Amino acid sequence: MAKRYTELSDTHKLFIADQKLFFVGTAASNGKVNISPKGMDSLRILSNNRLIWLNVTGSGNETAAHIQENPRMTIMFLAFSGSPMILRLYGNASVIHKNDPQWKGFYNMFKPNAGARQIFDITFDLIQTSCGMSVPFMDYRGKRDQLNEWAKKKGDVGIEKYWLENNQISLDSKPTNIKLKNL
Repeated sequence: MAKRYTELSDTHKLFIADQKLFFVGTAASNGKVNISPKGMDSLRILSNNRLIWLNVTGSGNETAAHIQENPRMTIMFLAFSGSPMILRLYGNASVIHKNDPQWKGFYNMFKPNAGARQIFDITFDLIQTSCGMSVPFMDYRGKRDQLNEWAKKKGDVGIEKYWLENNQISLDSKPTNIKLKNL
């Protein structure tokens, strides 16, 4: 049932474009494994083996801490409607902070987002599809705007204060190296 590929096909790209939700998995060399759900319009395919996703401010910052110690990342997409399929992208990622030179060029590919925190640049060397026949059907009712509204209310200084208080270290006390400029 599972099939392996070395690069994304046009069919894979269409599947990814249709998804409203994806999951990101990372782990440092020791400590907790992190799996984060991601949504919004936060992913851009750059080539058949590379994509970026815009990470927004959240309660933790595990992905950034993990990637700086161990660059492995898996991104998983699930078909909640239509034909069943699970699509996984296995590769290595780097984290790009707002003060990094690559930030502006990549960030301009997205709509402005008050909570924008990092961009992850992922190069993958294995794409795997599997059946997904046990994934339930689920109906998409719309996006949630609470996180964006929260970030807008906080403003730039408020967001960076939140990063200082909540996004500096991982659950395993690993540094995230998030860069602050306003405080």
